Amino acid sequence: MVVIIPVYNHEGKVAGVIEEARKLPWPLIVVDDGSTDGTYDLIKDIPSITLVRHDRNRGKGAAILTGFAAAAPRADWVVTMDADGQHHPEDAWNLIRVVPPGARAIVVGQREGMDHRNVPWSSRFGRKFSNFWVRASGGPDIGDTQSGFRLYPLPESMDLGVRSRRFQFEVEILARAKWRGLSVLSAPVGVTYQREGERVSHYRGFVDFCRNTGTFSRLIFTRLCILPCGRVFGRRGRS
Repeated sequence: MVVIIPVYNHEGKVAGVIEEARKLPWPLIVVDDGSTDGTYDLIKDIPSITLVRHDRNRGKGAAILTGFAAAAPRADWVVTMDADGQHHPEDAWNLIRVVPPGARAIVVGQREGMDHRNVPWSSRFGRKFSNFWVRASGGPDIGDTQSGFRLYPLPESMDLGVRSRRFQFEVEILARAKWRGLSVLSAPVGVTYQREGERVSHYRGFVDFCRNTGTFSRLIFTRLCILPCGRVFGRRGRS
């Protein structure tokens, strides 16, 4: 097991997040996705972590994949968590407990307390929006498809062929896992949301809405048109 934290311009929270994550009994990989604030200087000398840095911002999905590649030589599973302080690292045990013995599954942490007054309406709406379109894309029916607190079986997750490299990575991988027959489970986790003005968000309104729309359109087209053709030609090839 390895813990991966993708980081981008989280200088106000990241040191505390890493300090808490270091209490878990697993190696910790931090991927700085080209931060332009003081994040890198704050974390570069923290002991007992592996720090990987992108020379420019490539997106959350790209940072997670970099973490996967760094973890692969020494781990079969990884836990990912965000760097903004919303997750409670000790809840990683909740993710592990729901996997049946010997099974392989992606586990998504379903954040409890999302009705708190500090949770912006955009986050609540975004979760419902994402949940609906993940189901429409042939993905799993779970309650929090936007949560970044997850358990991944490493070889299977790296083999899913996810194309998205930004926030959309985390919804696309769920749809592709379901297409491949890889189980996707959920487990309850806590969440801490900062007051308005304290929370760091890199969601860019119209730009990310367009990216989300493009990703879900591509996934739905693949589900309805590409996958059925592949199954037909596969049956013909075996006949």
